Amino acid sequence: MRYEEAGVQIEAKAEALKRAKEAIAATYTPEVLRGLGAFGGLFDAGRLKEMAHPVLVATTDGVGTKTLLALRAGDVSGLGFDLVNHSVNDLLAQGALPLFFMDYLAASRLEEGVLSALLSSLAEACRALGIPLLGGETAEMPGVYREGAWDLAGTLVGVVEKEEVLGPERVREGDVLLALPSSGPHTNGYSLIRKVVEGMDLEGHVAELGESLKAALLRPHRAYLKEFLTLREADVELHAVAHITGGGLPENLPRALPEGLGAEIHKGSWPIPPIFPYLQRRGNIPEEEMYRVFNMGLGLILVLPEKDAHRALELVEGFLVGRVVAGSGIRLV
Repeated sequence: MRYEEAGVQIEAKAEALKRAKEAIAATYTPEVLRGLGAFGGLFDAGRLKEMAHPVLVATTDGVGTKTLLALRAGDVSGLGFDLVNHSVNDLLAQGALPLFFMDYLAASRLEEGVLSALLSSLAEACRALGIPLLGGETAEMPGVYREGAWDLAGTLVGVVEKEEVLGPERVREGDVLLALPSSGPHTNGYSLIRKVVEGMDLEGHVAELGESLKAALLRPHRAYLKEFLTLREADVELHAVAHITGGGLPENLPRALPEGLGAEIHKGSWPIPPIFPYLQRRGNIPEEEMYRVFNMGLGLILVLPEKDAHRALELVEGFLVGRVVAGSGIRLV
């Protein structure tokens, strides 16, 4: 018997990696000593010696069922950006900056065309942010994944000075909440989204959206690294950051707040992208469920002292959406 008879196509994987090699190598920075093809990527951490007390920060995440919608639409070109950008935002929540990224791609059957597109997308996303794609794993596992399914996940490692770590311990009552807008659903709520748009035409123009469902739903997850660096370089004081992902505002914003403090969010203080009321109407979804599942246009929420809020707004696009108050939980008013 041959491996192909068990459902594994070695040549398809090798060809895809060969095609993506140049794009992956283009992400390398001088710190990369060994990357694609090695049994483990090598990253020179010498510059960390210049830091007073470097703290490594690592985060792992995936794209989730957005992959199924992308495959149905025949366009996976944005999924690499979803994966990398989501991970970068999770690092920013600690105040950390990225060092290198590692990916994991798996499927029941590695289709060379899809695999090449995914690897290229990952490489483009990393290069856009100056992050080396240091290595990863590509696995074909028939029987583990159902036919036609793909799994995309990745790990991002970053670093922050210990005294600059952001988090709940810095937050004070009266701090304001500055929200940076999302590009749409990002990478969350797609099991519900797929249910709502099941059987619908993804390519046709939707007047209510001003674009097709494909464009609105596959727009990549935004990265906020540029905005974060802009505020840091301007010495804007940040206390905490909340990345609004699965669980929406009710589950993610409290992660940035200490015990005894909650948040008051002012509805109407930011523009909600049209895709959200469209999904709510089509799926007859209660408002409470919408805020629990989706980001509702709020991609990243910065918690900062009121004295720095207006200066921050002059530097980045965002909206003052509320403040930190005594109590617990999130209250929409």
